[in-house]
Amino acid sequence: MRKFALASIAAFAAAPALATGLEIDIAGEANGTVTIDLFEDVAPQHVERITTLAEEGAYDGVVFHRVIDGFMAQTGDVEFGRVGRDMGKAGTGGSSLPDLPAEFSDRSFEAGVVGMARTPDPNSANSQFFIVFEPAPHLDGQYTVVGAVTGGMDVVNAIKRGEGPNGAVIGAPDVMQDVRVTE
Repeated sequence: MRKFALASIAAFAAAPALATGLEIDIAGEANGTVTIDLFEDVAPQHVERITTLAEEGAYDGVVFHRVIDGFMAQTGDVEFGRVGRDMGKAGTGGSSLPDLPAEFSDRSFEAGVVGMARTPDPNSANSQFFIVFEPAPHLDGQYTVVGAVTGGMDVVNAIKRGEGPNGAVIGAPDVMQDVRVTE
């Protein structure tokens, strides 16, 4: 049994390190770069999904389709949320990868926290994520926390706001031009 444990530790140590963050160049009403620290120890499957999609370039050119003043900015619909597509469907799609099981934690949704968007089914997160502008304790334990903004919160706060109770962005939404994984 000890040999197995040592072999497992050696295999784990030899495994490639997970990414630690993202850099997102945003253009539109907000212009600048946002840096995000990803919490692979809190939500490893969700962090792996986000970094996989970022490395594939799937997030490049995706808009912030739902932005509610005083609450959050949502993006990440790699299926329908691209610049130049019918924005009427933005927010209804995801990636071709399977949905993820919830990875709820005791992390609180403070200003700048990044969470995974989902349907009413807690195990339906796929590619979309959101950044909260202000503390949102009603989300604690209900949505998977994947990271937090460590730089560029002024850029996040400048993202074009949507209209109505659902925060649908009318006209030209702000866009994630380039999303890079950092180590």
